[in-house]
Amino acid sequence: MAHADVDLRKLRYFVAVAEELNFGRAAERLHIAQPVLSRQIQALEKELDAQLFVRDKRRTRLTPAGEQLVTEAELVLAGAEALRRRVAQAARAVDTFTVGFMPGLTVTGPVRALGEAHPGLTVEVLRTNWNDQVSVLHDGRVDVGYVRLPVDSAGLELRPLFGERRMAVLPTDHRLAGETSVNIADLADEHLLQHPDSVPEWGRVARRQRERGETPVAETRSVEEKLEHVAAGRGFSILPESTATYYQRPDVVCVPILDIPPNEVALAWVPARHNPLIGEFVELAVAMR
Repeated sequence: MAHADVDLRKLRYFVAVAEELNFGRAAERLHIAQPVLSRQIQALEKELDAQLFVRDKRRTRLTPAGEQLVTEAELVLAGAEALRRRVAQAARAVDTFTVGFMPGLTVTGPVRALGEAHPGLTVEVLRTNWNDQVSVLHDGRVDVGYVRLPVDSAGLELRPLFGERRMAVLPTDHRLAGETSVNIADLADEHLLQHPDSVPEWGRVARRQRERGETPVAETRSVEEKLEHVAAGRGFSILPESTATYYQRPDVVCVPILDIPPNEVALAWVPARHNPLIGEFVELAVAMR
C-alpha cells in the first residue's frame, strides 16, 4: 500500500478533539461544523490505519493508538510552527536570538555578553511559566531556555546549572508563619496551590487528600495568582527561593523546607536546530552561573 503523508491540518483537528474529548466542543473551538470534523478524523484514522477514538453515547475517549499520537502530534505541530517562525525571520532579514527564563531567574549577564559579541544580533528575552517552559522551545519562540526541572526532556538537550532551596509560601496568619523552617510533613493537611507534578515530593500527600474527599483548589498558572490565593488563605505554594524572594509581599511569608531536594535549574534547547549561537550562549551561561 502506498505511503500517505499526514496532513498537519488533520493533526490539529485531532489534537483539539483529544484535548476536549468532545467532538462538538472541538468543532466550536476550530470554527468548523461537527460533521466536517468527524469526517476529517475518520480520514486521519484511515491514513494511519488505526482507530484513534472510542465514542459512545456518554463519552469520547482515546484509544492506545490515540494516546500515542497525542504525544507525537504535539511535537510535530510545534516543529512545524518553529519552521514557520524561522522562515519568516529569514524573510525579514532580522537576526534575533531569544532566551526564555522562568520567574525569579536573572539572565542579564549572558544575554548582554552574547549581544556584545555579536553587534548585529538582537537578543530578546521571554518570560515563561511552568506550563509553557518546554513548548516555547519546540515551537521556536525561544532558542534556549532556563527551565526548572523536572520537565519532559523528549527532543531536548539539557545542561544543569544550579540548584536552590524551596520555600513554603504561607499567609502571615498561618500557624507555621513564625517558624524558621518546616518539613514537608508539617504541611500534610494543607492545600497545595499548584500541580503536584511541579513538586514530586507532594504527590503522596495530594493523593491522600483526594482519598479523603477534599475539594481541590483550582490550579493557578502564574506566581501572582498563587500569591493571591495564598494571601486569601486558600492554601499554600512551594516556590524556589529566588522566585519567592523576587515576589515578596507583606501579606505572605516564605519558610524554608528542610527535607525536600533543591529545585534544579537547567538550560534547555532543541539539538536538531544547528544554531552555533546556542552553544555559545550555553557556554556563557555556564561561566556566569
